[in-house]
Amino acid sequence: MSGTYLGMPAFPVAAKEAVGNETLRANLRHATHTIRDKRARAVAELDDWALLREAGKRIKDHTLRHLDRYLVQLEESVTAAGGVVHWAADAAEANRIVAELVKATGESEVVKVKSMATQEIGLNEALEAEGISAYETDLAELIVQLGDDRPSHILVPAIHKNRAEIRDIFRDRMGAWGRAAPEGLSDTPGELAEAARLHLREKFLRAKVGVSGANFMVAETGTLVVFESEGNGRMCLTLPETLISVVGIEKVVPTWRDLEVFLQTLPRSSTAERMNPYTSMWTGTHDADGPSTFHLVLLDNGRTETLADEVGRQALRCIRCSACLNVCPVYERAGGHAYGSVYPGPIGAILSPQLRGTQSEIDASLPYASSLCGACYEVCPVAIDIPEVLVHLRERVADQGGKGHRLEKAAMKAAGWVFDHPRVLAAGERAASKTRRLHPSRLPGAGAWTDTRDLPKLPPEPFRDWWKKNRAEGRGKGVRPTGGGADGAGPRSATDLNSADLNSDDRKDSGT
Repeated sequence: MSGTYLGMPAFPVAAKEAVGNETLRANLRHATHTIRDKRARAVAELDDWALLREAGKRIKDHTLRHLDRYLVQLEESVTAAGGVVHWAADAAEANRIVAELVKATGESEVVKVKSMATQEIGLNEALEAEGISAYETDLAELIVQLGDDRPSHILVPAIHKNRAEIRDIFRDRMGAWGRAAPEGLSDTPGELAEAARLHLREKFLRAKVGVSGANFMVAETGTLVVFESEGNGRMCLTLPETLISVVGIEKVVPTWRDLEVFLQTLPRSSTAERMNPYTSMWTGTHDADGPSTFHLVLLDNGRTETLADEVGRQALRCIRCSACLNVCPVYERAGGHAYGSVYPGPIGAILSPQLRGTQSEIDASLPYASSLCGACYEVCPVAIDIPEVLVHLRERVADQGGKGHRLEKAAMKAAGWVFDHPRVLAAGERAASKTRRLHPSRLPGAGAWTDTRDLPKLPPEPFRDWWKKNRAEGRGKGVRPTGGGADGAGPRSATDLNSADLNSDDRKDSGT
């Protein structure tokens, strides 16, 4: 990827600041709960949802296993339909290709469909450096751009803003980017939408170059597919003379039959709709309809390395529905900015460290931005086991070292030696019990853990010593464990059963 957001600290530091913002937390709580409740109702309408989920997983896994074949087929299909395919190994190459294509048209501005791939590579900033203005046309992306802000959600980039904040952004900033907001603009949804519509319409009618991403690419025909809910995408994809689409290589699917599965799962899992409001599909170019020139930039940017990881590659199944964000207790409290990436939430915590590596402070911290509750896996429409990948990435981070991980390794090595020497362990237990009154309530050097947790209090004596006094002394002397049946036939409760089992010399392994 093109790098972390400038100046972003590690996740714990950014999250600590975010959770102190009561307005942000209220906005996130209201939005995420509303979206996830609607999604649950939409999914419950389908009796075969589990089968669709499994089908989506298998289609994605099959495609990733044979990605080389399907990408070549896609290139051949797009070329045959009149398009031009470009291959970009990283963000810098993709940005250079797009900038050169725009310059070749003689234009100095482009209109954009919401695209996470172009945000990932920092395309807007790269075009600006080349003297080209890029205008976002998705309503939420427009809000973020006008407010000089960053997206905080995959589906709703401006989820951290409320209506009053959006009204103020429109009033203060629209004029600097084009048509100003109407006088006396209120914060009612209708007026805000109308202000955005008027502001964007002149850009749609004027622009000669459009830039998009794609939700899916169909290898057998070279067709690209964009899902959106506002109609801005349809304008950007049909009105300009030149269309440039930047798409990650993992977005390909083999056939239209495969696409049919995602046409059902993506709308319900993202916007909680039975059918997507605007589903735009285009195949190459046509003389009397749509752009006369079409370029497809296929983006790698770390995806090949991710594909090589047998555990981590499942992150490439993601269809960007954002369902995992809406159920994540960490995201709900910390928000998207704390993740330091265009991909926030649980999916961002496993995708960004693989695309960018785990060398930076923020990327090394992302695999720990989770309670491992598993809610994200339960709602994922392509069954990405995010907790499994998080643990896998934590192991990778630990293996690369660092102060905290070196201390942890040393502590584990020392503990292993102690457990391997019973006499040393017993002596340590007795010493710990005798000095229990001197123990601190918080463990030195582990404040991140014990600042919100008390250390457990040690008993007056170790269990080994207690056992010898209360149980082991009766062994072989005809003494029945306390609590046995009145007739000596055996224990009469679960507690007695456990005691009897512990005193039995000929007990057998239960196999559990």
